[in-house]
Amino acid sequence: MTALLLAHAAATLGMTGVIWFVQVVHYPLFARVGEAGFAAYEEAHRRLTTLVVAPTMLVEAGTGVALLAARPDGVSAGPAWAGLVLLVVAWLSTVLVQVPCHDRLQRGFDPGVARRLVRTNWLRTAAWTARSGLVLALLAQAVG
Repeated sequence: MTALLLAHAAATLGMTGVIWFVQVVHYPLFARVGEAGFAAYEEAHRRLTTLVVAPTMLVEAGTGVALLAARPDGVSAGPAWAGLVLLVVAWLSTVLVQVPCHDRLQRGFDPGVARRLVRTNWLRTAAWTARSGLVLALLAQAVG
């Protein structure tokens, strides 16, 4: 098993934990912040969340691409490619759907936008959850 695969697995499993926390706890609680302080809350949320997720997402993307070129012995290409496709889905959803929702919420709380954020974030939650299954399969192949 290589350090590359372990770094990839750590990043993927970390992002899966983060996205489930965001989906089940964090985003639904936006509605309880209150309109008066919401814009400042949203700005802090974006800044602090970026500190946590940006490095992890970059490691995950870099190691995901690298795994296609330098797969450890016994690790098949199929799960690595499927994982990369799911990563693209998660990133596209982030850029095309979640970021615009956050842009709108930074101007003030909008219940419809907050609901859309929770509803559409299920795509990222599903993509990272499936990625976790794939990365665990890759680890099993590498150990096997």
